[in-house]
Amino acid sequence: MTLLIIFLCIVALILLISWGKVNAFLAFLLVSIGTGLALGIPFNNIPQSVYKGIGDTLGSLVVVIVLGAMLGKLVAESGAAQRISSVLMKLFGVKYIQLALMLTGFVIGIPLFYNVGFVLIIPLIFSVAYQYKLPAVYIGLPMLASLSVTHGFLPPHPSPAALVGQFHANMGVTLMLGVLVAIPAVIIAGPLFSQTLKKIAAKPLQSFAAEPLPESQLPGVFNSFISSLLPVLMLIVTTACLFAIPGDGPLKTLLTFLGEPGIVMLITIIIATFSLGINMGKSMQAVMNIYGEAVKDVAMVLLIVSGSGILKQMFVDSGVSTQIAAILQGWDIQPLVLGWLIAAVIRLALGSATVAGLTTAGILAPMTTQLHVHPSLMVLSIGAGSLFFSHVNDAGFWLFKEYFNLSLKDTFRSWSIMETIVSVVGLIGVLILHVFI
Repeated sequence: MTLLIIFLCIVALILLISWGKVNAFLAFLLVSIGTGLALGIPFNNIPQSVYKGIGDTLGSLVVVIVLGAMLGKLVAESGAAQRISSVLMKLFGVKYIQLALMLTGFVIGIPLFYNVGFVLIIPLIFSVAYQYKLPAVYIGLPMLASLSVTHGFLPPHPSPAALVGQFHANMGVTLMLGVLVAIPAVIIAGPLFSQTLKKIAAKPLQSFAAEPLPESQLPGVFNSFISSLLPVLMLIVTTACLFAIPGDGPLKTLLTFLGEPGIVMLITIIIATFSLGINMGKSMQAVMNIYGEAVKDVAMVLLIVSGSGILKQMFVDSGVSTQIAAILQGWDIQPLVLGWLIAAVIRLALGSATVAGLTTAGILAPMTTQLHVHPSLMVLSIGAGSLFFSHVNDAGFWLFKEYFNLSLKDTFRSWSIMETIVSVVGLIGVLILHVFI
């Protein structure tokens, strides 16, 4: 009965948005409340689930998304994105621009939280798409596939890092094996799969469609790259230092603070305000106007993302994930496949890759000695399962849809299938490694 309720909930949400043309946030709110009641959450607890879902989701995202939008708008308006795309095109050419973006996404994705990476690379994708008249989804998906893989497979991202601890795996070994699994997953889900998406007519947010500037008005190459990629550099440095410094102390506390995504973005915005704004001849008022326009562009994105958080919270508060996991745990199946399957089903139900991974680990970790598989491979298997078929209850689904301004159909056809390919290829890679380890 629980699975039927979840299925009907997802169908109702899709019909309200696509057929009924209801605003996505309102649709989420209506469906989430109905789902919570159907799953047995008491009337007086429903409002708290709504508020907690919004708060937990936006609490970790709102600063990053808003500041990321500000940086993206400034990078576009100042000509920095134009300069970066020109340099990349000269190095790789139009023929290999997907490879350039894919490699950039993978390098950025290793130290960067997914949502931070997403809002940072969107301006670059859109700049290339507008300047060279290339399909935005076609050139952007390989880069986003790289981000997704690093988010689900590789420490120090929250879910893989937590799984490493729960299964007593070695983080370095997990990272190395994860890279081996990630490479084919990214190639197949990125450049190869995107060949089928050239005809998707995406009209990305005009926020990033800045008019091309004359060469003389563009910021320098060093200024453009450093200002745009400063968050990446800061996170790489702070992460490396945190691993290198033993024990605890004031320096480690400071680095932890400086490595927080929100703090990183705030420092970046302060520096970019001068490097790409004031120093390029713009007044402070003009820069602030750019930031104001950027916030308007992402307001609805924030609401929709918060709506997906409400639905996820209804599933969590009703105990759905525990029920589903209990059903699957009794199946007689290869441990690595079982881990992938439990994570995939919970991901389908809840939307959150992190919740899916951690919930699965909570079920299987106590049985580690009976599983007879390499702990690092179990971490990767669960990580792959947690990425399976992102859809309407996942914040990433709505970020992609709204930023690229796609229909639900085209979002399923591109984003959801890409995530599924990453997940399935990841499992296959883990099973192949299992033969040799």
